Amino acid sequence: MSGVAVLDEAAIMAVLETIPDPEIPVLTITDLGIVRGFVSDPPRVRISPTYTGCPATLAIEQSIRVALDDAGFHDVGIERVLFPPWTTEWITERGRERLQAYGIAPPSESATAECPQCGSTDTVEVSRFGSTPCKAQWRCKSCLEPFERFKCH
Repeated sequence: MSGVAVLDEAAIMAVLETIPDPEIPVLTITDLGIVRGFVSDPPRVRISPTYTGCPATLAIEQSIRVALDDAGFHDVGIERVLFPPWTTEWITERGRERLQAYGIAPPSESATAECPQCGSTDTVEVSRFGSTPCKAQWRCKSCLEPFERFKCH
């Protein structure tokens, strides 16, 4: 795109909807619910990290910058917003479905996780620590497959 793009919130949001999460690439940053919106004066995208120490935050901000620049939105800034803090309730329904299809149990308030392989709820947490800080290791007692569960917070 040559020249300067018109600051159109829908067009900016459409760009953001294409950016994958660096830790769970089947999710976009909008699926994850970290995009809090667009403010026009001064023009900026507002994002909330999943938690203040999330190691992916800088990578996400860099991906946003590249995508906005590629779309001609050079003058749109990125604002990190810590309040209200991000919550797993902000993950979209599409995001929850994508997690499940990818083999990661979506977050829920239930004491047990639904196995993304067989659907059983006869599951047990093996370790509170998974491959990333936002996931825990679980095992299904029915199909015996290990899986990760996105932590609720």
